[in-house]
Amino acid sequence: MAKTPQSADSQDAVFQLLGNPATYGGAEVRRYDTHAAVVFLAGDRAIKVKRAVRYPFLDYSTLAKRKAACQAELDVNRKFAPQLYRRIVPIARQAGGSLALDGEGEQVEWAVEMTRFDEDNTLDRLAERGELDNALTGKLAVAVAAMHERAEPVDAAPWLAAIAGFISDNTAAFREHRELFPAHGVDELERKSRAAFTKILPLLKARGASGLIRRGHGDLHLGNIAVLDGEPVAFDALEFDPIIAEGDVLYDLAFLLMDLVERGLARAANAVLNGYFSASRRSEDYDGIAALPFFMSLRAAIRAKVTAARRNLAASADKADLAQSARRYFDLALELLSPAKPAIVCTGGLSGTGKSLLAAALAPELAPIPGALVFRSDVERKALYGIAEHARLPAAAYRPDVTETVYRDLTAKAARVARAGHSVIVDAVFAQPQQRTAIETAAASVQADFRGLFLVADLPTRLARVGSRGPDASDADAEVARKQDKFDVGTVTWTIIDASGSPEQTLANAREATAIK
Repeated sequence: MAKTPQSADSQDAVFQLLGNPATYGGAEVRRYDTHAAVVFLAGDRAIKVKRAVRYPFLDYSTLAKRKAACQAELDVNRKFAPQLYRRIVPIARQAGGSLALDGEGEQVEWAVEMTRFDEDNTLDRLAERGELDNALTGKLAVAVAAMHERAEPVDAAPWLAAIAGFISDNTAAFREHRELFPAHGVDELERKSRAAFTKILPLLKARGASGLIRRGHGDLHLGNIAVLDGEPVAFDALEFDPIIAEGDVLYDLAFLLMDLVERGLARAANAVLNGYFSASRRSEDYDGIAALPFFMSLRAAIRAKVTAARRNLAASADKADLAQSARRYFDLALELLSPAKPAIVCTGGLSGTGKSLLAAALAPELAPIPGALVFRSDVERKALYGIAEHARLPAAAYRPDVTETVYRDLTAKAARVARAGHSVIVDAVFAQPQQRTAIETAAASVQADFRGLFLVADLPTRLARVGSRGPDASDADAEVARKQDKFDVGTVTWTIIDASGSPEQTLANAREATAIK
């Protein structure tokens, strides 16, 4: 629960000053309130003031603490969004007693000054308008991977030691809001959270030793990412507690994935997950993905706690919506810890049958949330040669020995991810029986469910599709499609999927044939 050591109206004069158009030469002012800050937008400026509040997870109760928090916010965010963060600016009491922004006299408050951007271009607004498309989610995944690459590794021990405290703090907060969170559910979430953390602790220690626990953004949800000049830029990184802002890079990613899932954007969440893994290409993450359900659950639980706390400052008309939101986050935190058996699904078939489209469509539907990782032979082959996905390989890259290496690597990666408890889709032609047998054997060795799908379509359909492709990782063209038509694929024991219709029909056929729902 928030505590206000000062009187409730102690910052009112500051807020009145900053909400007055005269402060900005007559420019229109917009005000936005959160549980910890108030932001004023005027002209090309954004002025952010910390509220004089103290929560269990932050303390802005004194002027000195708020000034330090403003400076910390400036320092941290200049690493992620240097184009937005200008300076910290004082609010001073003039000789006559009036207040002035950036004035002379007694400093009564501090604020962060930012370059204003179009507030309708944050990703939460774009998502609400249905504008979070495939191109933008692709850019988002790459941007987060690049941000984590720049993030500085930290000593893992303090963050690992703090996680048990995060769980305890959540439980204590939930018990203060019994009208929102049922006692049996709170007990269940705490028990499952502690069990999940205990199970992955050795993994997290190893990741810390590998430098994968870093000083990240800390508050990476859609509302804190804006599209500037067509590119996603994360801002408002968490500054009030270095330990809370630190963590495994997948914990930082987990907030973004959880936010997408909570908003009903499962496909976007899966696309970001796959795009991130593709961009970062860290082999350690194939094991580290075992921690993702716990990370996402902890993020959802913290969001539930914070949303419940926000009701104390909210207008009466908003309290019911905040209560409903807090309960949704709580329910999601529990759901994310539900056990799920991993699966290895293969989408095989000749070029032009729609394997990649089917893989992308099925991936979000496989447990655990937010869906399967997708490994594609075309992408793996390009990575083997160290070239961009859309660059064309020479014919020598398709020699049998190279193809054997590609399939061996795909099988090993799929087994590694499934062993970590996550589902995988492998997208490749799988023209040879031994390739199909190898992936089935690997799935059995890690006790993963296996589903083999072999897509078929007539030659004219396949020729039309490969001829109409835009930029793509596949090098297959009409000549390749004709050569493949003469392949002897042997006896196919996988489920045959009619892929001659639309992608939606192929997806429906695959669901019906395999009971994937």
